[in-house]
Amino acid sequence: MSQIQTLNDVAAVVQGLKFADKAFINGRFVAAASGKTLPTTNPATGDKLADLAACDITDVNSAVDAARAAFDAGSWSQLPPGERKAVLLKLAALMEQEVTELAVLESLDSGKPVSECLAVDVPETIHIIKWYAEAIDKLYDHTAPVGNGAMALVVREPIGVVGCVLPWNFPLLMLAWKIGPALAAGCSVVVKPAEQTSLTSLRVAELAFEAGVPAGVLNIVTGTGKDVGEPIGLHADIDMVSFTGSTATGRRFLHYSADSNLKKVVLECGGKNPAVVFDDAEDLATVAGHVLNGAFWNMGENCSATSRLLVQEGVKDRLLALIAEQIGSWPMGNPLDPENRLGTMISADHFSKVSGYLETARQEGLRIVQGGDTENGIYVQPTVIDGVTPQSALFREEIFGPVLCITTFKTEAEAIALANDTPYGLAASVYTGKLNRAIRVSRAVRAGTVTVNCFGEGDATTPFGGYKQSGFGGRDKSAFALDQYTELKTIWIDVPGADS
Repeated sequence: MSQIQTLNDVAAVVQGLKFADKAFINGRFVAAASGKTLPTTNPATGDKLADLAACDITDVNSAVDAARAAFDAGSWSQLPPGERKAVLLKLAALMEQEVTELAVLESLDSGKPVSECLAVDVPETIHIIKWYAEAIDKLYDHTAPVGNGAMALVVREPIGVVGCVLPWNFPLLMLAWKIGPALAAGCSVVVKPAEQTSLTSLRVAELAFEAGVPAGVLNIVTGTGKDVGEPIGLHADIDMVSFTGSTATGRRFLHYSADSNLKKVVLECGGKNPAVVFDDAEDLATVAGHVLNGAFWNMGENCSATSRLLVQEGVKDRLLALIAEQIGSWPMGNPLDPENRLGTMISADHFSKVSGYLETARQEGLRIVQGGDTENGIYVQPTVIDGVTPQSALFREEIFGPVLCITTFKTEAEAIALANDTPYGLAASVYTGKLNRAIRVSRAVRAGTVTVNCFGEGDATTPFGGYKQSGFGGRDKSAFALDQYTELKTIWIDVPGADS
């Protein structure tokens, strides 16, 4: 495990890193067919890390051709389950040998705090790969109760070639959430990482090939959404696309499917998630800690961030006082410094978007209780804004930054109405000391994940995805995720009676 304790420890790791800068297609690193490159930078400093292959439709076609050939040849899709399991377990073992390097690489490329990458992102990525490896030989197909005159088998088969389009906020974890079940099911995969954060995906693909994933089964095509994402969405030989990102881009993939081969599309999109705190909540200090974690983890660049704090009037002042006491435990600064819990925004453009909401708050006359400023580079202070009404842009729009918006309510019914007053439905948290209320509200809130007296997303065993405009077509994580990477086939066998 990692021995990183100080910034000097991280600096020593950085010196030894090697950046893969080419696409990974058919088991080898290749330059873009056009020869073009795309810089990827450290968002904390603006320094260039590498010039990535700027792929386009030609490279997507090459990757899909390789994936289809591997799938049809059966080098992975027809491999016995136990053998696929062994390969994925070896991949997890190789990643465990590089925990520190992967964590530092993730932090460099994304602006995420290296401490979070070490504690959460890399270990959870490895755990997801292991979990799906272990699931491979433990899922049974079915027979249907059709009587003695026939036998009906209901079997799963890998769907084929899968396109996985990743976001920039959790590069490693989202890679694992998608390739874990896809590879476990026997599919071949073409991955488009976000152009801002491609480096760790390329390293994982290299390790997967070393572990024994056959050439063509896992391909990484780097480039922009227009040049790589759109061709994946429109490709007639891709059988499904799993996408995580903005709702606006998710809509495009539905159009791409309709305009091509009606490929299956699974979307995990945005969220505007409530944390509902009732006046009977126990241990408000602990509640405050969960609320801050829900709002500020990963700099608020998290689709499940509980960025709307809905708090009952009688407990608001006490909760705000506790939040004020604890917000100092969220130091912000150089992401490579293990002491910091908040890093930088992913890019200057995204920084402008998030900081623009701070100006909106001022224009709307809202009270900025904590933070509210930006700092050198593209850092946004952890910010708490009070008096946010349902009419405010801060209540309705996904900010995707470290901004917590506070709205009060009087009754349980009002709390539920406010929680559901959003086009999204990804996640929610409920804080109460009453079991019956916890159950009532959890059932009434229209969201894919509801946590009680904590913030979180469950674990590898629980499905993750949303209602309404937060999701479409399936779920990430858990055994349920395998459903979207497989087709169900009925095999009906007539069994006539024995000759007399």
